[in-house]
Amino acid sequence: MRSERLRTWFFWVLQHTINPLATAAARSGRGPFSLVRHVGRKTGRVYQTPLIVARVPGGFVAELTYGPNVSWYRNVMAAGRCVLIVENVEYDIGAVRAYSTDAGLDAFGYPQKLILKLLRRQEFRLLELARA
Repeated sequence: MRSERLRTWFFWVLQHTINPLATAAARSGRGPFSLVRHVGRKTGRVYQTPLIVARVPGGFVAELTYGPNVSWYRNVMAAGRCVLIVENVEYDIGAVRAYSTDAGLDAFGYPQKLILKLLRRQEFRLLELARA
């Protein structure tokens, strides 16, 4: 029970402090952040969540810093699609697939790759571009 309260508090702090700053950086088109626009699976509301992604053939790789149980990821999986905004360019994402740890790490250049390795990150997803 205590760990669930701590998790809830942590995500509240993240949502109300770091995410607004990261969202503003992503909207400006500067810095490492991109935005994923997704629809709430329960509310139907449109949300934008900041992410750091790496470009790969056929799409983008995202590292699931907080695991697969975060709202943006569950919303995208439920909808089967989303829009990724990278440097103010919108990309339709038609599928999300598991991506190997080694390939995920390799997708990111230094210093991100080194940081992800030191943090022992292993959850990567390929955000595949939708076919026109």
